[in-house]
Amino acid sequence: MDITDRPPVPAHARGLRHSPAGLLLSCHPGPVAAVTVLVTALAVSSGPGSGRWALVAAAVLTGQLSVGWCNDAFDAVRDAEAARPGKPVARGAVGPAAVWGAAFTALSLCAVLSLACGAAAGAAHLAGVAAAWAYNLKLKETVLSWLPYAIGFGSLPFLVALSLPGSPWPAWWAVAAGALLGVAAHLGDVLPDIEADLRAGIRGLPQRLGPARTRLLLPLPLVAATAVLVLGPVGAPGGRGVAVLSGVALCAVVATTACAGPRPVRTWRKAALAGTVVVASADVALLLARGAEIT
Repeated sequence: MDITDRPPVPAHARGLRHSPAGLLLSCHPGPVAAVTVLVTALAVSSGPGSGRWALVAAAVLTGQLSVGWCNDAFDAVRDAEAARPGKPVARGAVGPAAVWGAAFTALSLCAVLSLACGAAAGAAHLAGVAAAWAYNLKLKETVLSWLPYAIGFGSLPFLVALSLPGSPWPAWWAVAAGALLGVAAHLGDVLPDIEADLRAGIRGLPQRLGPARTRLLLPLPLVAATAVLVLGPVGAPGGRGVAVLSGVALCAVVATTACAGPRPVRTWRKAALAGTVVVASADVALLLARGAEIT
């Protein structure tokens, strides 16, 4: 479906006051900041070059901004009908045209900044951003909803490594861990809203699986990412790595069983997302600790 096929925002939303804060909030600032900080830290830990770090950070920031704005602008009508909180476009705090304009402006800047990191690095990053846009515009409604997350997160080690002098390829375990964390992020992000998504006609992989099976599946990519980060790099894993892997597995199991039940309420279901954050934080720490080995 082309973006021009989307119906206009309902009149009750259009009548509300527009504000710069609405535009800022519609970019999904939490995820934008988290991903930008993570990739910048990975770039810093992977090798020298403050100019390179700045370019990587700017490329990631603009790419994430474009994805967030695209998401809210495209889903404005659906979000308004579902009365979802925290959606400035749906509430009329900012107009869809302004958000689309910001999305395409950020995307253009992202293309320039990504290619400034190097042709190969830029192409890899832009492939990840394109996958995220494809998710927003269509793939989140299909069984392949997980794939853009895997591609998007998996592309980030390529951006960092290929931006280094000589454009070395990233280690396989860094890419695999990034992709697995992306899949986990998708499952954890969608889990609390599965019923609302189904009512809106969204039938991605988690929606097709349902809350119970998605909750059970969520720990698998998290534990797999930890295992890859601990066991993938050359050399036997140390005792600390084994301890982290064991702790992550335990945390994942606890987070899953904490919200078990035939019909867990939304609050308890968020326990799975909280567990995802804890385990993902451990994985991020492992990845940053091995930043110098990313190539």
